[in-house]
Parts: sequence; C-alpha cells; structure tokens
Amino acid sequence: MANIKSQIKRNRTNEEARERNKAAKSAIRTSMKKVRVAVEAKDLAKAEAALVAAFRLIDKSVSDGVQHKNTASRQKGELQRLVNSLK
Repeated sequence: MANIKSQIKRNRTNEEARERNKAAKSAIRTSMKKVRVAVEAKDLAKAEAALVAAFRLIDKSVSDGVQHKNTASRQKGELQRLVNSLK
C-alpha cells in the first residue's frame, strides 16, 4: 500500500481509468460479435447497421485513448472484410 499522498491518488485514478477502459473494450467486443452474427446469418442489412455502430465505438475508443489506432484499424478491416463477403 502506498504511503505517499500523490501515489494514493494516482492509484485511485488508475483504477477508475482501468474500469472505464474495461467497459469500453467490452462494448467493442460485443459490437464486433453482433457484426459476425449478422454475417453468419447472411443478413446484409443487419450486418451493415451493426458495422456502422461498431465503427463508431472503435473510433471513439481511439480518440479516448483506450486502444491504439493500429488496433482499431485492424479491427475495422476485419469487420469490413466480413461484411464485404456478403456482397
């Protein structure tokens, strides 16, 4: 346990950020799964709608500093390839 006041506060802010990042990453994984499920069901309209929602969450995670931009780019490319396979 930290004895220094600034480190105690830093530990608290780190824990808050970790919880926030964990929730954001979970939401991204859920939205990606929705795209995959729609593609497996061969439902192009639902897949495209889920894709837009997933892209929005992924882009927001980058701007919030939750994920690296290359990770986001890789995720978006993977999802786009899946949806394009239906066309």
